Amino acid sequence: MTDANSDEPVLLDVDDRGIARVTLNRPDRNNAYDGGLVRALLAALDRLERLKGLRAVVIAGNGRHFQAGADLKWIAAVRASSRDENIAVSRATAQAIWRLNATPVPTVALVQGACFGGGTGIVAACDVAIAAEDAVFSIAEVRWGLTAAIIIPQLNDAIGVRQVRRYALTGERFDAAEARRIGLIHGIVPAGALAAAGARIVDQVLQNGPAAIAETKALALESSFSHRDEPALSRLIELHAERRQSAEAAEGLASFAQKRAAAWS
Repeated sequence: MTDANSDEPVLLDVDDRGIARVTLNRPDRNNAYDGGLVRALLAALDRLERLKGLRAVVIAGNGRHFQAGADLKWIAAVRASSRDENIAVSRATAQAIWRLNATPVPTVALVQGACFGGGTGIVAACDVAIAAEDAVFSIAEVRWGLTAAIIIPQLNDAIGVRQVRRYALTGERFDAAEARRIGLIHGIVPAGALAAAGARIVDQVLQNGPAAIAETKALALESSFSHRDEPALSRLIELHAERRQSAEAAEGLASFAQKRAAAWS
């Protein structure tokens, strides 16, 4: 099955081997996520859950960048809505990451250009991540008075609490070599070799028993930071939404819109 409409924010293609390719498709916005992209990603995950014979999922981004975090113009609009609506937005975003994290087949992220904020959450939620040499990463929510609450568990799993305490608190950018050193990605290739590197991972996956893979992944997740009960997940969602509606976030988003330093700078 193939999504032929290139205007869709997420494209889904599944080949005859059962390899799905999920492509983030807002290149004009650097694939920054908004409500439409989150809903489309959830719909793609719905389709994959119903698909028989699925063997692996490859996630990529159209254009120069993989995923540049949240669309801050959209975030500014969301924060002006009710508390319940903000929680619903955070829950949908969280579900997209958590469902990707728990997908019972191997997931492979192919990263080029910018991978910021929620983009790092997508990468951390995947089983394998390969980056192009030009990839640049940051967990930058604090720059705008926001928090990365809903992706902290996945980041803790991927890079460890010690590295999260550095990069989620400084918001600084780091290159592909540092991303590999701390464990966010597994390999670095030239930009033109990214698809081929993903294909090599998929070829390895196809040599393995599907049921054994699913059981191994489930067992690994049982001892992970991201293996949490509903009350713990709901707390992260509420913190994420409440921080978006804070006075500090209002100043951070205003500084972004007005292209100036925030008051705390």
